[in-house]
Amino acid sequence: MRKKWLPANVRKRLLRSAQTAMKRAHAPYSKFRVGAAILTTSGKIFIGCNVENASYGLTNCAERTAIFSAVAQLGPAMEIRAVAVTNDQGVPCSPCGACRQVIYEFGPDAIVFFEGARGPKESHITKLLPEGFRLQ
Repeated sequence: MRKKWLPANVRKRLLRSAQTAMKRAHAPYSKFRVGAAILTTSGKIFIGCNVENASYGLTNCAERTAIFSAVAQLGPAMEIRAVAVTNDQGVPCSPCGACRQVIYEFGPDAIVFFEGARGPKESHITKLLPEGFRLQ
């Protein structure tokens, strides 16, 4: 695991993109809007928001929405450099387990920015998912 450095202006742009996506969330059941933005190694940013469904198991998280959008546009060789996650409640909100595994699949060296219990936090994906796996 390498320690990745991301310039402050890039982090801010990524967070602003996540906040923009959050405003588009479809969260009529939980009323908990989440936005995510991913930065690819090629420098492109993709956004996603949570999309809930009356059949709650069909709900999709913001992080996976952003990643799937990137794959749809760039193909499966796309690689994630960083992820930013935000929510409209100002509460701690790190990626769920499913999202952590999907982040790892496409960004085994990704840095994740999210709201922690004591404010903004950043973590390497392998700290969030210590036993992540890839079948490649």
